[in-house]
Amino acid sequence: MQEPTVTHSTFVVERSYAAKPERVFAAFADPARKRKWYGESAGRDIVEFASDFRVGGSERMLSTFKEGTPFPGATLSADTVYQDIVENRRIVFAYTMSMDGRRFSASLSTVELIAKANGTDLIFTDQSAFFEGSDGAQMREAGWRKLLDSLGNELGQ
Repeated sequence: MQEPTVTHSTFVVERSYAAKPERVFAAFADPARKRKWYGESAGRDIVEFASDFRVGGSERMLSTFKEGTPFPGATLSADTVYQDIVENRRIVFAYTMSMDGRRFSASLSTVELIAKANGTDLIFTDQSAFFEGSDGAQMREAGWRKLLDSLGNELGQ
């Protein structure tokens, strides 16, 4: 029997923020704010970031890894299409990731925002297919955990 060429994974990350759902939602919707928490990193330089935050709209981030990282000089791209948006409540998006032009994963993600008396509970669910030579589920989950922590920093947590 031939070895599988794809690995599937689903994970859920939950966060609580002391910010109203409108502020959390705006951090996804506003391209300048999203670039800050989602794109900017000590280990990468952003080459391109463009976002059209609407159902059917797309987002593209292109970055290069800096020296001292596991992939110095490599180009990473994330290409997203927004599938469903309910203001201040839900964002569903499909995205692919590529390194140096080779696609290594495709994912469907859902962000749920639940209003609480003291802020917002965020539930992030990611369903991914990882192709040969990909980062894999554990690295992807760790990446999203770090990104959602960066979102918390952007919200002043």
